[in-house]
Amino acid sequence: MSTITFRADDDVDQALAELVSGDRDRSQVIRDAILAAWRARREEQIRAEAEAVAADADDVAEARAVLADMETLRAW
Repeated sequence: MSTITFRADDDVDQALAELVSGDRDRSQVIRDAILAAWRARREEQIRAEAEAVAADADDVAEARAVLADMETLRAW
């Protein structure tokens, strides 16, 4: 585990003070904020990848072909 030092401005100090509660110290609040930012970034990347795949005409055509093939195998 590493130690990180950063300079907080007045707004960050105020936000941090409001986020700290009885069971969450400053370090936990900062760890939670970093993980939340990381998760949001990953979700954004995954969303962008999904939109790119959905917009790819070749991929859409292939998916439709696979679904059509699978439909013929479905048991009635």
